[in-house]
Amino acid sequence: MKRIKIFVLLFFSVLATGLLGCNTNNLIDTNEEMPQRNWSYVNKIKGTAEIKDPAMPVSLKFKLRHTADYRYANIYILMHLSGPGLPKITRRYEYKLAESDGQWLGKGSGNLYTSVLPLLTNYHFPQAGKYTIEIEQNMRDNPLKEISDAGITVSGVPVK
Repeated sequence: MKRIKIFVLLFFSVLATGLLGCNTNNLIDTNEEMPQRNWSYVNKIKGTAEIKDPAMPVSLKFKLRHTADYRYANIYILMHLSGPGLPKITRRYEYKLAESDGQWLGKGSGNLYTSVLPLLTNYHFPQAGKYTIEIEQNMRDNPLKEISDAGITVSGVPVK
């Protein structure tokens, strides 16, 4: 009987820890698979974040997954940001994906490499409301081959 009580106590402790540990401050967490691993100009990654507290700093990140057969050591993207109190902002980013010796910088699993890359850190939206973030590939190749999927994460930054 005592073993059962200990087991039940441990079970619920692990369950509570797991549920509480899943608490994230993500306002957006998108991931879109590319058809036949080809990212064309028309396949824009979109997300909408509802900002309730503009005083809260947020972090915007670009997620990319590519195969080992991706031809380049970098990628260029365009980020478009729009919403209330904000004229449409477009920024071009270049991200390094591989070292000069060809070693991929992202985390690998089989033939796929995943990178989570910063867009804006400790950013404050100008006012409460819905904001749209859009990402498009900005390489010369269209479509850009061997891109498995891409996404956007917008998360609140914990205040310390």
